[in-house]
Amino acid sequence: MALLQDLVNDAQVGEVVSEEKTLSVIDLIFNGGTGSIVIISVLFAMLAVALYIYFERLLAIKAASKIDKNFMNQIRDHVMNGKLEAAKILCAQTDSPVARLTEKGVSRIGKPLDDINTAIENAGTLEVYKLEKNVNILATVAGAAPMIGFLGTVIGMILAFHQMASSGGQAEMGALASGIYTAMTTTVAGLVVGIIAYMGYNHLVNRTDKVVHKMEANAVEFLDLLNEPV
Repeated sequence: MALLQDLVNDAQVGEVVSEEKTLSVIDLIFNGGTGSIVIISVLFAMLAVALYIYFERLLAIKAASKIDKNFMNQIRDHVMNGKLEAAKILCAQTDSPVARLTEKGVSRIGKPLDDINTAIENAGTLEVYKLEKNVNILATVAGAAPMIGFLGTVIGMILAFHQMASSGGQAEMGALASGIYTAMTTTVAGLVVGIIAYMGYNHLVNRTDKVVHKMEANAVEFLDLLNEPV
């Protein structure tokens, strides 16, 4: 019986130790002091902004990349038959950067080819600017979030060593270790936010480049159309 009781007691002690070593993310955040809570709150706000911009731009770019495969064929038929107004109406009814560039070119038909090309390039610059709207904020978050997180860790370690200096070197190591590993959570949070923002930024840049290439290809096709013999 005594042996059985000892085993039960050891199991209970093991459970208590296991429970003491278990620490949730919420505990890490709120046990880090006011500075840690403020910095992690700022990082969460930056994460919310980054996610909003990412999904908003992703939907906008996805919509801009959609265009009817027969669009340029219809434009070709209208232009070759001299139906410029019909071509303009078709462009106006198609809500996409490619259609707006084509409409700009159609409206310049009859002028020198260099003027048409310049008008399309200027319109393309505006369309690219619209596609890249607020994307630079993601790059800023990707760079700033890790530094803000590291700042929180440095502040936490300064406070921990200040406690040691104030106590004449008699501060308990448990208290110091608790303060230091809690302060490290700001670096983890900063890295997580930075990685998410960085990946989102690169994905949007890649999607934008595909739309730009499509715009350039259709612009070249339209200019080639104007050079075709009647």
